[in-house]
Amino acid sequence: MRFYLHITLPLLFVHINTAYAGITGSFSTLPRGREYDFVIAGGGNAGVVLAHRLTENPRWKVLVIEAGPTHEDVFNSRVPGLVGSLQGTPYDWNYTTVPLPELNNRVLALARGHILGGSNSINGMFYTRGSSSDYDRWARVTGDSGWSWKEILPYIYKTEKWTSPSDGHDDRGEYDPKYHSTTGLVSVSITGATQAIDAKVIQASKELGGEFQYNVDMNSGNLLGLGWTQLTVGNGERSSAAASYLAPKYANRKNLDVLVGHRVVKIVESGRSRGNAPVLTTVRFVQEAKPNAQAFEVTASKEVLVCGGVFGTPQILHLSGLGDSAELKAKGIKPVVNLPDVGKNLTDQPMMFLTYALGISETREPTRELQQSWLDQWVKEKRGPLTGPGNNHLAWMRIPEDSPIWEEYEDPASGRNTPHIELSFAGHGMHPIPAPTLNGLIIPLQPISRGSVTLKSDNIFDDPLIDIGFLKSSFDLFTFKQGIANLRRFYEAKAWSSWNLTLTTPVPDNDAELEEFIRNTIISAAHAGGTAAMSPRDAQWGVVDPDLRVKKVKGLRVVDASIMPFVPAGHTQAPVYAIAERAADLIKRTWSGK
Repeated sequence: MRFYLHITLPLLFVHINTAYAGITGSFSTLPRGREYDFVIAGGGNAGVVLAHRLTENPRWKVLVIEAGPTHEDVFNSRVPGLVGSLQGTPYDWNYTTVPLPELNNRVLALARGHILGGSNSINGMFYTRGSSSDYDRWARVTGDSGWSWKEILPYIYKTEKWTSPSDGHDDRGEYDPKYHSTTGLVSVSITGATQAIDAKVIQASKELGGEFQYNVDMNSGNLLGLGWTQLTVGNGERSSAAASYLAPKYANRKNLDVLVGHRVVKIVESGRSRGNAPVLTTVRFVQEAKPNAQAFEVTASKEVLVCGGVFGTPQILHLSGLGDSAELKAKGIKPVVNLPDVGKNLTDQPMMFLTYALGISETREPTRELQQSWLDQWVKEKRGPLTGPGNNHLAWMRIPEDSPIWEEYEDPASGRNTPHIELSFAGHGMHPIPAPTLNGLIIPLQPISRGSVTLKSDNIFDDPLIDIGFLKSSFDLFTFKQGIANLRRFYEAKAWSSWNLTLTTPVPDNDAELEEFIRNTIISAAHAGGTAAMSPRDAQWGVVDPDLRVKKVKGLRVVDASIMPFVPAGHTQAPVYAIAERAADLIKRTWSGK
């Protein structure tokens, strides 16, 4: 994801005195002969939640295998405003798409976290749950009411610890406490870095009303309107899955081992069930830095839990012989079971920026020197512009019901409380004097287009072929055009008149030229899911059952964003937390008393 507070300071490495004795980068340091009940393939957002919850049972031994390094001592991961500096580094998988015909054969960067905690350790920290209808649709599609909004909400609360904003301001009226928890592990707060544009954003909301009307809490299940951004930030720093669910007192549990710097190669068949289904409970892995070195294997006595993420999980499943049999054979892989939907249904939300120039004399550039002062303030006080990614308000809206697009398409949204478009407003961290420019961000939330993840080769160190699928449907182009019109209308409100805004992004008025502009401009919002989608237990489509067990095999589950049959409206970290928390309970119920 391309984040919005443009910090140009160099990547920093500052030692932090913490004690994570349970995290190691060497397989040889693990207890010899230890047998594990669960092996977690991938220490991302979902993987570390599972590690925490399953080791609450002192009888169960758990091993996490993560390809990236530990999150310890990664200073830039702690500082919210330095989020953009983590891309293109060893903490990013640095995936790219295949050339995309619908984008004039452009190749897009796809940022994903290559670090303990996964993308949750490098993302923009936006905490949005989606609409209540998004989860109710999951329940309908899977035939499992446990995925409904009513049933998933306790798991959302189980994650969250509502926290005062970093600047200590009174946040009453900026969120609704009845929709939040104070007892979870991950700090969530209203943005604590005031920007010069904030007052004008609220003023424009009051002036325009309608689709821009104020929404006191976008995480109530109804996102529609404009409200204050909620972030996974506590005491001014990122509250990541790794730092919370694997805090030292949890990482040091005697029944938990976390192995970083090792990549899972495949899940190996270790036997057959009574019904002759393949049992996949042996994990083969190698050291990340030595891809041609000796491979190791470890077997789980209960289950293997694949948490490789929306791109990594289908790659691991394919290399394990799970996927479209013909496609696997073409790559020299022996099929174990035929699961054609592995890697299909890839759904991501594209995005674009528009830039406006302020036509006033009193502005201030966010210079390198100013940014250094922000960093000094963060180090000393955990306050200031670097306590957030730079977007203090989000707006969510639907395409009007009388739009001609509905003559051609059915509404892809899950319900009438589900938005089609997200807008975001960035003032570059400046206060009280504004920056010379401000940005607007547009994200179509309900893309009809779908992509895929396929193998490049039978080598785990060859990145998969990722067709992100953008703009395969003209509906998605229409949504962008609607979003551009909405954003322009917002910045034309009287609230902004004193700033004499001028759109500097060259947005064409001609429809055909506008479509070309969109094709040549958009990037990924990094809100992908769907590549191992869940479906009803007896369904012939899909990859996992509603309890997240991989179909046609035993001993294997998938727990991450890949299991989403539809991506919720908004950012994906909050839904992934909920998925992992519910998965932990499903696993506990399966093995309770065993």
